[in-house]
Amino acid sequence: MSPPRERAAAARRRRAQGTVDTFSGARLGIARRIARLPRTELAARVGISPAAITQLERDQIRPTTALAAELTLALGVPSEFLLRSVSPHPIPASSAHFRSLRSTPAMSRDQALAFAELGLEVLTAVEDFVDLPRVALPVLDVSRRDTPEGLAQAARQARDALGVADGPVPHVVRLLETHGVFVVTLPDELTDRRVDAFSTAAARRPVVLLSPLKDDKARSRFDSAHELGHLLLHYDAEPGSKVIENQAHTFAAAFLTPADEVADDLPRRLDWPAFHHAKRRWGVSLKALVYRAHSLKLLNESAYRRANVRLAEWGNPEPGPLGPPESPSLLGTAIAMLGEIGVTIHDVAEHASLPVESVQDIVDAATDRRPHIDLA
Repeated sequence: MSPPRERAAAARRRRAQGTVDTFSGARLGIARRIARLPRTELAARVGISPAAITQLERDQIRPTTALAAELTLALGVPSEFLLRSVSPHPIPASSAHFRSLRSTPAMSRDQALAFAELGLEVLTAVEDFVDLPRVALPVLDVSRRDTPEGLAQAARQARDALGVADGPVPHVVRLLETHGVFVVTLPDELTDRRVDAFSTAAARRPVVLLSPLKDDKARSRFDSAHELGHLLLHYDAEPGSKVIENQAHTFAAAFLTPADEVADDLPRRLDWPAFHHAKRRWGVSLKALVYRAHSLKLLNESAYRRANVRLAEWGNPEPGPLGPPESPSLLGTAIAMLGEIGVTIHDVAEHASLPVESVQDIVDAATDRRPHIDLA
């Protein structure tokens, strides 16, 4: 029998077995992208056309019982994973601000976005049991975001609106979570070194995804402030340009180290002990502080060049580590609270039609990874 006839015969056998009553195209898309499978490859594995995979993901058709079983086998997910979605709207790739958009493979971006979507599924299920912080990000005047002065003013407005007192920001990730942003760290096994932090405001909650490769408190804080800049400044901008990335960098620097507050801690010459003192106080890297001192005209060109040569020699991680990176805590705290009233992670998983392992992966990725000491 020729291949086309074999495929037709297989399709007739599937149809004879009936269709699945409940099926989630959104979950199919999440599982396929997390597995880094193009539609063409998944289609070949289950014996249907790539166009049919597209139709399934868009909920335009439903699979037969046999095809659904083949899909779960090909994707390595339990059957319940594909049954229902509690947050069935994918994050458009065109709305996500990836740090290195052009150098990041599309498949790696899709995988990271799919993990964020799965995180939103778990978050939605948890919200049916407990009230989480509402989205409360300020609306800034972005008419002057193309100037350093305008960005500094926007950063000051953001600090005031978010309730940040004078001095260093105590915990940037916690600040984001308190104001309704869903923050999650990409698991090590899904991390492509070319995927940096990203953010998007196109989901039902603003999302910030952090990279586990930034295993440094100073760099993680700057990443989080950079993504906050995107959420507040670039909700109407197309991602990917160097211009908006530079704007987010400038915003982050002004947000973490306001000029009128940090200037007294920055040296007027290449004084590394002074820079280390400022690093410990403000929680930002030596590289960021050297750049900040130069941009504020406190460090001349010659000293700035010599500083960058030395920083390049040191590489990453740079001297004077501040400890582990800032991590999210919202989901872990919510799951712990639910446990106190008798709602287990198994209950959340059943409510979300997700395997417990998938829910646990998301909770782990959205929870502070440092060990806790309970003195009670």
